[in-house]
Amino acid sequence: MEKQTIVVKVGTSSLTLSDGTMDAEKIRNITTQLAALQTAGHHVILVSSGAIAAGFSRLGFKKRPTKIDDKQAAAAVGQGLLMEEYTKNLMAYQIPCAQILLNRSDFEDRRRYKNIFGSLSVLLGRGAIPIINENDTIAIEELKVGDNDTLSAQVAAMLHASLLILLTDIDGLYTANPKSDPNARHIDVVNEITPELTAAAGGAGSGNGTGGMTTKLSAASLATRAGVPVLICSSAEENNIVRAVKGTAKGTYFTASGHNMKTRLQWMAFYAPSAGNLYVDEGAAEALAVQAKSLLPKGIVAVEGDFKKGDVVSVFRRGSHEYLGKGIVNYDRPDLQKIMNESTSHTEAINRDNWIGAE
Repeated sequence: MEKQTIVVKVGTSSLTLSDGTMDAEKIRNITTQLAALQTAGHHVILVSSGAIAAGFSRLGFKKRPTKIDDKQAAAAVGQGLLMEEYTKNLMAYQIPCAQILLNRSDFEDRRRYKNIFGSLSVLLGRGAIPIINENDTIAIEELKVGDNDTLSAQVAAMLHASLLILLTDIDGLYTANPKSDPNARHIDVVNEITPELTAAAGGAGSGNGTGGMTTKLSAASLATRAGVPVLICSSAEENNIVRAVKGTAKGTYFTASGHNMKTRLQWMAFYAPSAGNLYVDEGAAEALAVQAKSLLPKGIVAVEGDFKKGDVVSVFRRGSHEYLGKGIVNYDRPDLQKIMNESTSHTEAINRDNWIGAE
């Protein structure tokens, strides 16, 4: 096998027994496969759910809690238990693992985003397997359907991964829910995620986790746009992670729809909050959207927001307010206001290398 960077996302349903508690044998099976890939020379990253499932029974809950406070407490206990299980299994192969807990804000902040990338790069270079989870104990808004599906796509995109494997309890995407429709047909390859495909994916999740097939499609969309192919497959099939890397696993394969996007541009496209808005005339809109040119101050007709040089701003067409994209602005707002809409020559307001156009 060609040496690759592989991101594997495993959901709660792939780690638990029917009563919702942690299944040590399932974890052992997954870590054995990760160790095999690592030993073969691949870089392996695991995005793992399961902290709540691992912890709720230790706190005396009879079943998986539903209240936010209870889930966060269970996650606080369970994350350590989950890591203990992963560490024990991987050390049997002399492979260290590292715990990384992230939230959405870690990706939105440029400095923290770069720190995540740097830490992961060192860990992979030193032969460790990073094990990543949403920081459920302090997350509120993030504790909702699909977070770790999305998180795995974000990590895969950041690392320019060769493949993102989304493990679940069914063997890929179907034309309808296979649990309720006997006529549902398996979909082997997806080149474009359409609204019809998203509608067909609805309702195929399990009851023990926070992710269903719809959220996996959303994650696949993010990853493929960044140039990372995705495979959705079953965790129950023997050796399926290794087979996925070899290209022999049954599942649904999503082809990468975009080129491998630079890390800086990924941050801008997917995470960076906009510090303001620029409105441009027809000539500037044409230059940005069609001619692939930089944005000059003379094409700007209005500005909004208290942005500063180096901030990310959104750009819209004057009149229709059509969203054109966003980029890193080269001026503070007051300085840009002084020179916008002037015909004299100035440094670009947004250089083309710091621009992400609308889809």
